[in-house]
This record gives sequence, C-alpha cells and structure tokens, in this order.
Amino acid sequence: MSSSDTRLISTPFGFASTAAEVVAGIDLSGRRAIVTGGASGIGVETARALATAGAAVTLAVRNPAAGERVAADIRSTPGSRSRPVAVTVAPLDLADLGNVRAFAAAWNGPLDILVTNAGVMAVPTLTLTDRGHETQFATNHLGHFALALALRDALAAPGSARIVAVSSSGHQNSPVVFDDLHYAFRPYDPFGAYGQSKTANILFAVEATRRWATDGITANALMPGGIATNLQRHLGPDYITEADERFRRAGSALKTIEQGAATSVLLATSPLLDGIGGRYFEDCNQAPTISRRGEAGIGGVAPYALDPANAERLWNLSLRLIA
Repeated sequence: MSSSDTRLISTPFGFASTAAEVVAGIDLSGRRAIVTGGASGIGVETARALATAGAAVTLAVRNPAAGERVAADIRSTPGSRSRPVAVTVAPLDLADLGNVRAFAAAWNGPLDILVTNAGVMAVPTLTLTDRGHETQFATNHLGHFALALALRDALAAPGSARIVAVSSSGHQNSPVVFDDLHYAFRPYDPFGAYGQSKTANILFAVEATRRWATDGITANALMPGGIATNLQRHLGPDYITEADERFRRAGSALKTIEQGAATSVLLATSPLLDGIGGRYFEDCNQAPTISRRGEAGIGGVAPYALDPANAERLWNLSLRLIA
C-alpha cells in the first residue's frame, strides 16, 4: 500500500507517546537493525527501543567512541523477557561516499530495519563536499540514499524489511530545487537547504517503496517533532526557547527525546504498517497533505514531497550524483 492510497493510517499512539510505549509487547527477536546517528538525540532512544525489544542493533555513527558509550548504556537497559540487549557500533560518515560503501561492504547477512536518522541542520554558511555537493543535501539525503542502495540485497533478504527515513516539518521550507541543488546560482539559505534535504528524505521513501516493494522492502518518512538535541548545534543559544514559543503558537509543543523517537520506532516495528510505504507520519499517525503552509499548524506534508514524478526524478538524479 503506497502513498497513492488516500486512506490515512491511524494508530492508538499520539503526540505524547514514547518509544518504549510504542514498542511494548512487540518481539523483535532475530531481527537486525541499523540506526544511523545512533549515538545522540533521538537516535539513542530509537536504538534503545529496538534493542530492548530483542533486535540486534548496529549504531552507525561518525564518532565510534561516543557510539561505544551509548551502546554500553543501552546494554544496561533491561531487555524484554530478560533477553540480553545486543548493540554494536560501526563507523559511518554519510558525507563520505567511499566510507558509506565500505560500511555496506562490511555488512553480512540480512537487514530487517534501516533507520536513516543521522543528519545536520541549518549549516550557517554554504559548505560543499569534495564532490561539490551542498553539505546538508549530501549528508541527509545522498549519504543515506547511497547506503540504502548498497544494502538493498541485505534488505531484500528477509522479505519484510522496513526503511524509516527521519524527515522534518522543515521540508515545508523548500522543495527539491532540481536546477540548483547546490546553491551555485541562488543565495544560500541554511533553513532552505535543510528543507530541501528533508523533502528529499520523503521523496526517497516514496520511490524506494515503488521500486522495492516487490522485494518486500517498504519505506516511510516522518517528522519526529520539535526536540532539543545536538541537531541544533549550528543555531544560536536562544533557538530552542524561540522554537518552543513558535510551536506553542501553532498549538503544539516541544517533545522529550523519548517522545521524539516514538514515530521512528512505530514505523520500524508496528504491525499496523505491514506492507505500507511511501507515506509521511507525525505524532505516530500519517499526516494529511496540506495545500498551504500553516493550515495544519506546524504539521502536514507538502504535496511536492509526495509527488511520484518528483520522487522518480530525484532518484535518477541521485544515482548520477553518487556514481
């Protein structure tokens, strides 16, 4: 069931649900998961929820030392049914495509869950990778795109794999500007660049599901909510206070990290999502498509982010960019 189906998926969970509540009663024994950016923010709680439910979780992180500290902490969390909690760490730099391919080449066996959680936000000045790609687009989209492609056979092996793409309501800041992805001809905008990369995350989920559903692979995207984490490290000290005020004016609020991880965990584990892909979720439920920013508060998904033509165009362009 893809994004073309007009019925919105609803669940018993909502804004205040935590990752632990979402995964309660679900047995992930024998499943294997990768969480990129699993050493900080909502990645930690996403990995913790999956591991304590029985999955063998790999934290794919840029800083392995930080990853090992988080892994040790997660291992100390009691697992369900008194199982040992299995967490390992592997280095992954999403801005380095050679490193992405090396990570995938070192992976052995099937992969049931891939959570593309790592990201950068609002880099203050235009920064390009050694390939000339704008850093946020390169890290948030292209690195994860290359990773998923390189792991496709592993994802196809179980026959029921899920990809969880962590996007953002920030996608409403910008569509993918296909004619100038890397700000060669337009003024650089930190939040516009972030928005473009988050739109790309959603479009990836749409096209990955279209191409790979016959292999049993589905992908969905999500907005975790407003959460104070290291993701905002490039922003000023007042950003979180201002964001909290902005969310409250829109009828929402900031979330705890445990609440922020809930929608990722739901998409990775809930039986309600069996066979469903190409959709965008927030607060543990599928988000409505909006025609204008602000008509659903801070929520909703822009039509351009679910457009199948945009999704196919981005996929083909991304293949060329990572070649």
